[in-house]
Amino acid sequence: METCRRQAEGRDARLAWLRDELSRRSQMEIVEFQLRLDQVTRQAFHWDLVAAAERIFGGRYSDDDFDYFGLWMVGLGREVFGRAVLDPDALTDAPEVLALTGRSSKDWGEGWPGWELLDYVASEAYELVTGDRDPCGEESSAAVRAQRGRHVVSRGLAGERWNVRDEAEATRRLPRLSSMFPLRADS
Repeated sequence: METCRRQAEGRDARLAWLRDELSRRSQMEIVEFQLRLDQVTRQAFHWDLVAAAERIFGGRYSDDDFDYFGLWMVGLGREVFGRAVLDPDALTDAPEVLALTGRSSKDWGEGWPGWELLDYVASEAYELVTGDRDPCGEESSAAVRAQRGRHVVSRGLAGERWNVRDEAEATRRLPRLSSMFPLRADS
């Protein structure tokens, strides 16, 4: 991902670069990329990061939005991701988060804090390598499941669940994000 960030600007260009890079690899290396992406992304499955996402999204987000938020954080790079996992309020230091401040989510465009398509790039590369048309990614998903084996990582959230709408608690736990991204009254 670090090399990808250096090689291409913008999500579409990064996905194209990554897909091309992965499609030059073996099927097993592509599967290993997906397994590692899943493993890294799961580090974000923490209630404090759920609260951070909720603040950034203005109080409205779905489970899918949170999944894509985690992928987006991976795309921000190892340093930003690692700091955010340890301290979600550190997201305020990322230029990509600063660019969202004070703007309506309708105006976020390419800056949208979610990267769903990153979760499909390995499947697309796998399809290119095998030459089989697999629009649902079933073949690559089966290969990933076979390598993961019986040791499926729980998708449950770590940490303590807390109410991000409690402004006093949010200000205590996420002071900078709470200041930068106030919740909407209708959220």
